[in-house]
Amino acid sequence: MKKKVLFLLLQTLYLAGILTSCNNGETYADQKKKEYKAIESFMKRDITVRDADGNVVCEVGKITIIDEEQFVNQGFTTDLTKNEYVLFVNSGIYMQIMRKGTGEKLEEGKTARIICRFIEFNILGDSIQLRNDVNYWHPSPDIMKISNDYGSFNAKFDTEINGGGAMYNAYGSTSVPSGWLVPFSYICIGRQESKEEGIAKVRLIIPHSEGQVSASSNVYPCFYEITFQKMRD
Repeated sequence: MKKKVLFLLLQTLYLAGILTSCNNGETYADQKKKEYKAIESFMKRDITVRDADGNVVCEVGKITIIDEEQFVNQGFTTDLTKNEYVLFVNSGIYMQIMRKGTGEKLEEGKTARIICRFIEFNILGDSIQLRNDVNYWHPSPDIMKISNDYGSFNAKFDTEINGGGAMYNAYGSTSVPSGWLVPFSYICIGRQESKEEGIAKVRLIIPHSEGQVSASSNVYPCFYEITFQKMRD
């Protein structure tokens, strides 16, 4: 319990630091321009994401952007050898499918609980902001309850099973970032049954308008690496 309180305190202090560092004279338009430039710079740099101790968490690299037409023509895949991300123009979200996953896509009219493990990197702050792929959160992963309402995905973080994971405890909301739902039109959500199989894994660049509540209110974009695995019935 003490560890959890300490985590929440540190997270609160971190978010407070972001708020106080903002220029109070900035307009919303100014903040959006800063966000756009941060995303643009992030994609052009050879990024290595490190934790607070300097350990490598993931290699992002320089990103190659493809449009939705090319994404369709490639069979709804992104070429990992070229480090491709597809840009969805309407939302401003960039997505790379690292693994499509096992099993099947979530069928229309169906609901499922999905275990999500992730890294959240604040692009504007140039640092890891939150992650649940560490031992501390293994007993309490983030679980989303998602439904496919005939092509439209809706989801909430489930707090009934384990009291909520890192996202709920950090941001105090059961709302799943809308950007997290984009991959579900293209990935499968089964469980790993053999060593050769791999659960769905994606990378996302999400602008504030499609992000979690703090990103939305403070206008900053985030990079995510996320795995999705269906819970046992």
